[in-house]
Amino acid sequence: MKNRKKGKAAFTEPSYWQSYSDMMAALLLIFILIIAITLAIYKQKRNDLEEAQIQLSVTQSELEASKADLEASRADLEASKVDLQASEEELRNSLKELEEAYAKATMTQEELDAAYLEIDEAKAELNATRSELQDIIGIRTDIIGELQTRFSNSSMKVDAQTGSITFSSDVLFRYNSATLTSESKATLKEIIPMYLGVLLQENFRPYIAEIIIEGHTDTDGDYQSNMTLSYNRANSVAKFCMDGENGLSGQQIEVLQKLMTVNGRSFSNPIYEDGGEKVNMAASRRVEIKFRLKEDEMIEKISEVLNH
Repeated sequence: MKNRKKGKAAFTEPSYWQSYSDMMAALLLIFILIIAITLAIYKQKRNDLEEAQIQLSVTQSELEASKADLEASRADLEASKVDLQASEEELRNSLKELEEAYAKATMTQEELDAAYLEIDEAKAELNATRSELQDIIGIRTDIIGELQTRFSNSSMKVDAQTGSITFSSDVLFRYNSATLTSESKATLKEIIPMYLGVLLQENFRPYIAEIIIEGHTDTDGDYQSNMTLSYNRANSVAKFCMDGENGLSGQQIEVLQKLMTVNGRSFSNPIYEDGGEKVNMAASRRVEIKFRLKEDEMIEKISEVLNH
């Protein structure tokens, strides 16, 4: 019996220690697992903290940049505010100038209307003057044609361009004299009524502005003495034209007094030999009778209208 019990005890004691060892091994394994899990959690937490710190740094940098942008935006806003105030001031000034310009434009329109009216009146006057000038130009041709017809059988020739006639001073006067000779008076009595009679006709008289008697000398002597001589000779012919015995009627002489002009030209307009520079002394000593139409006055009038 004792041996059996003793053997049973010997069998069960090792089994107990085996169980204890297993338990301790299990506990050690659990402890190791706990430590491993703890280390893993710590490592993860550490990584998360590092990432959080990095994210915090980035966020802080972005915040600083945003703050700088905000300051810049605030400065831009202040500048824009100043610009806006300046723009408002400019707008007010522009509006004021626009109102003033509008007021001036109203006055300018009135002045423009008045200018248009003046232009229309000037155009009407110009057209009337142009028409009158055309009539006068035609009248010149008619007068010269009538004069040439009247003098067709005379030794006196009418200038085809100007309608003037020319007397040789050698025929009318003695040397260095301004007194008409008897022979010259006979010649003038024949020529003057024919020439002036045409100019003083009813159909031509309204267009005659001036009848000119002009004396000329040769180049012998000084200018002043020749001026006196040329004028006195022209004046002698003018006096003869005013004489009641020259063939003109009293009415014609009365009209002639209002139109006649006497000029002395000395030797300022001599006549030269054909194709040369030598003065033709005999031809230069002359008295011319010519006329001026109102066309010159019309031309001046047109120029005034155009330059108005």
